[in-house]
Amino acid sequence: SAQDTVQVKTGWNIIGSVNAGAVPDVLSTIPPGIISTAFYGYSPGAGYQSTDTLGKGLGYWVKVNADGIIIFNTSSSDECGVKRVDYGGFSYGTVKLGSQCWLEENLNVGTMVTGVTNQTNNGTLEKYCYNDDPLNCGVYGGLYQWNEAMQYVTTPGAQGICPAGWHIPTLVEFQTLSSTVGGDGNALKKGGQGTVGGAGTNTSGFSALIAGGRSSIDGGFFDLGLNAYFWSSVEIDAAYASYLN
Repeated sequence: SAQDTVQVKTGWNIIGSVNAGAVPDVLSTIPPGIISTAFYGYSPGAGYQSTDTLGKGLGYWVKVNADGIIIFNTSSSDECGVKRVDYGGFSYGTVKLGSQCWLEENLNVGTMVTGVTNQTNNGTLEKYCYNDDPLNCGVYGGLYQWNEAMQYVTTPGAQGICPAGWHIPTLVEFQTLSSTVGGDGNALKKGGQGTVGGAGTNTSGFSALIAGGRSSIDGGFFDLGLNAYFWSSVEIDAAYASYLN
């Protein structure tokens, strides 16, 4: 792999990360061991927060105890964790967890319909935006009924609304994800999501947002900042499907 370097001076430095992933995996230093703090990135609404996982192209404060060089290991643009997926007018980052590759951002694809409208198999890809506000789709991604997300098939692992080459996760794939992070939901949440014992650490880089949901009973929206619901592609029965919460 290629390398990119950043010169640092004793004390605090602000650097731009040229790679994404856990700190030990994406960088080293000359001389070794000069990094003396966590990396601190800025989260809107939450301020600066420490992180062990860096995002590509983002700025971070870090303190070093000697002058030196931070070396970023750069990889092929097709490698998970580096590559981006252009789809529906947006560019989505990726993150590698164990043997799995995930999009690290919620999909925001389709035409918005209001919460009181059921999504139907009408040839138009439809989405809900929390509180019927398009700005919420820009922040949290779209919300989808299971059939719409699956594009009206019931095959586990179906592509559904995903980009070509991607698919709606199976229940087993969600279970593998959970095992990879030791069952720690906070490790999957982006920093600034959740509070106290439920505060996200994003040590995985998964960057989950607590995007709430939409009621199938009255079309209302609920639980923004309290819960997130990620559909699997596996039915329980004609009325229910498995999901990650």
